[in-house]
Amino acid sequence: MSRHNKTKVARLLGFTLATAALTAFAGLSLAQDTQTAADAGQAKSWQAGIKRTDLLKHDLDVKGREVIQVIVDFDPGVVSPRHSHPGVEVAHVLSGTFEYELEGQPNVVLHAGESLYIPAGTVHQATNIGKDKASELATYIVKKDTPLLILKK
Repeated sequence: MSRHNKTKVARLLGFTLATAALTAFAGLSLAQDTQTAADAGQAKSWQAGIKRTDLLKHDLDVKGREVIQVIVDFDPGVVSPRHSHPGVEVAHVLSGTFEYELEGQPNVVLHAGESLYIPAGTVHQATNIGKDKASELATYIVKKDTPLLILKK
């Protein structure tokens, strides 16, 4: 192979490797941007858009049970993850408007002053469907020493 041909082949190989590297980098960058956007959407959906204020945690007279009471604030449009609890929940809307989805039941829209009973173990989620922050007072009667929130898919 002549020196001229070797130089040509080396340039072509270098160009091909550079193109492959740039393509791979662009693909990786796009994948990371997509993942970052998905993470940001998920975070806004509930992790950054929901604030919980613990009010009360007390043993009940029933062995192995406790009552927990919290205020849960939702930013506009925020959806809680699908989840259940190891006991019952009574949700009382303090402000705003929520849509509750309980597995096996029709969706329910509640406004300030309205309450909802959620049976133990029922998979559910709540959405702030209003334009302003919405808050609920959640009262749980649950098994003691058990995680309060069980995430579902």
